[in-house]
Amino acid sequence: MAGKIPAVIYGAFKDPAPITLNPKDITRIMRSKSGHNSIFDVQIEGGERTPVILADEQFDPVKSNLLHVDLRRVDLTRKLKVSIPIHTTGEAKGVKQQGGVLDVVTRAIEIECVPDDIPNDYSVDVTELMVGIAIRVSDLPVKPGVRVITPGEAVVAHVVGIREEAAAADATAKVEPEVAKKGKKEEPAAAAPAADKKKK
Repeated sequence: MAGKIPAVIYGAFKDPAPITLNPKDITRIMRSKSGHNSIFDVQIEGGERTPVILADEQFDPVKSNLLHVDLRRVDLTRKLKVSIPIHTTGEAKGVKQQGGVLDVVTRAIEIECVPDDIPNDYSVDVTELMVGIAIRVSDLPVKPGVRVITPGEAVVAHVVGIREEAAAADATAKVEPEVAKKGKKEEPAAAAPAADKKKK
């Protein structure tokens, strides 16, 4: 159909159903506040009306147009696993007062809960962070009924001192020349050029 894209609905112990959708509707859902975790109803022509969630999508690599989507049926009474984005707010004191650098390590966590309890995102205030202090996944405010799958000890954000940054950069600089030297030692014994000629 003109202006529509192919899609497949699957899951909930039912047979997959091919359908067509308006790509503008799907794009609008992807850009909404709840994004890929949006639950919406799809009416199958001559068949079921079912709540679904975006499972996968394919884009044209050149034009970036949406080409195809997979939709997963959702049982509103059963728990499902979703990935929730993490956003940081505020300016860390360790940056302003100690000249450190804010390092955001974890930008999304995986949780399990019923559809009605899925949060749009998690907001983390980093204002009180000083050098050497970290906010971990276990520090996030999680309401009852939500199980966090991402390990609680995982660092969400911390402030790194300038010396630590410089030490990391220096360590990288020392390792790279060694790798280059190893590569040069191996080059005379390599038989790659001959192998390439045989392949051609």
